[in-house]
Amino acid sequence: MKQIYFGGGCFWGTQKYFDLIKGVQKTSVGYLNSNMKNPTYEQVCSGQTNAVEAVFVEYDENKVSLNELIDAFFKVIDPTIRNRQGNDIGTQYRTGVYWVDPQDEQLITQKFRELQANYPKPIVTENRAMENYFLAEEYHQDYLKKNPHGYCHIKFD
Repeated sequence: MKQIYFGGGCFWGTQKYFDLIKGVQKTSVGYLNSNMKNPTYEQVCSGQTNAVEAVFVEYDENKVSLNELIDAFFKVIDPTIRNRQGNDIGTQYRTGVYWVDPQDEQLITQKFRELQANYPKPIVTENRAMENYFLAEEYHQDYLKKNPHGYCHIKFD
């Protein structure tokens, strides 16, 4: 199994979206690359942690590739907007692909170059190492499964 993290705005919808992809084995939501250990949702929203709302994705690369995951990800984000997706605004909502395996960095860089042809503005989605990841509070985990009519910037219809 391989691991990767995605920051795609509010993590509720991003988690549900990745859960629907064949080959994704496990997901969770949390706060990534925080300058504070074990931040709370309130601390992240205040902007004092510089954390990203992110989704951890464990996937079977025999069933889905990282390139395919990135293609899917770019279908539900606007990679040309910094610190905002949908109605959600703030540094915690910036988009990014955060790798664990250093070999993934080059693949992600190349994929971003290819995808740039689809956008008139520069892609500002981050391509960075995962430095730390703290699980979000339990009520955030699988939020849209627990609250099917909850807010989401991703349209599933």
